[in-house]
Amino acid sequence: MRFDDIVLPDTPACRGALEVATRYQSPSLLNHSIRAYLWAAAYAQNRAIDFDAELLYVSSMLHDIGLVAEFDSQTVPFEEAGGHVAWAFCAGAGWSPERRLRASEVIIRHMWEEVPVEEDPEGHLLELSTGMDISGRRTEDIPDGVRHEVLERYPRLEIAKEFAACIADQGARKPSSYAGRFVRGGIADRIAANPLDA
Repeated sequence: MRFDDIVLPDTPACRGALEVATRYQSPSLLNHSIRAYLWAAAYAQNRAIDFDAELLYVSSMLHDIGLVAEFDSQTVPFEEAGGHVAWAFCAGAGWSPERRLRASEVIIRHMWEEVPVEEDPEGHLLELSTGMDISGRRTEDIPDGVRHEVLERYPRLEIAKEFAACIADQGARKPSSYAGRFVRGGIADRIAANPLDA
C-alpha cells in the first residue's frame, strides 16, 4: 500500500475543516491532525473496515482544536470542547443534527482507551490513529510504504514536545479528565519513546 492508495475525501466540509485546522493550529498540531486521518484511513483500507471518509476527515482535522488557546475550555476536557466546535462547524456545513452528533462523538471518543470498531468505526479509527501518532501505540500496523511517504509529506516537527506540554497542562487543570489520567499513567514517557520519531 502507498500514499496514493489512501482515500482522500474532497468535499466542502473537508476543505473547510482543513482551513480551520490550518488557521488555528500550530504546524506541528496541523500535521498531526492530517497524519491521524492518513494512518486511520490506511489502516481501515488495509483491513477492509468500512468507514465514512468525510466524517473521519473532518473529525481528524478538528479532534485537537480544544487544545488551542482560542477554543480551550476551563470547564470541560479538551476533547469535549473539540466536540462542541465540531458540532457548530458541521451545522454551518449543513450537516444533519445526527451527523453533527457523530462528528462530536468521534472527537470525544478519540481519548477513550478503546472504541469498538463494530459500534463506531470512525471513533475506533481515530482513537487508534491518534494513539499511533502521539504515543507510538501499534505503529507496526502502519504499512511501511505509507509510513515513509506520510512522514515525508507531513513531518512530525515539534509534535512530541508540543503535545507533551499540552497534555500536561490539560491534566494539571482538569485532573479528572482523560488527559489527567494519561499524565498520571506516564504518557510523557510513551511520547518520548514513540518509534515514529526514531
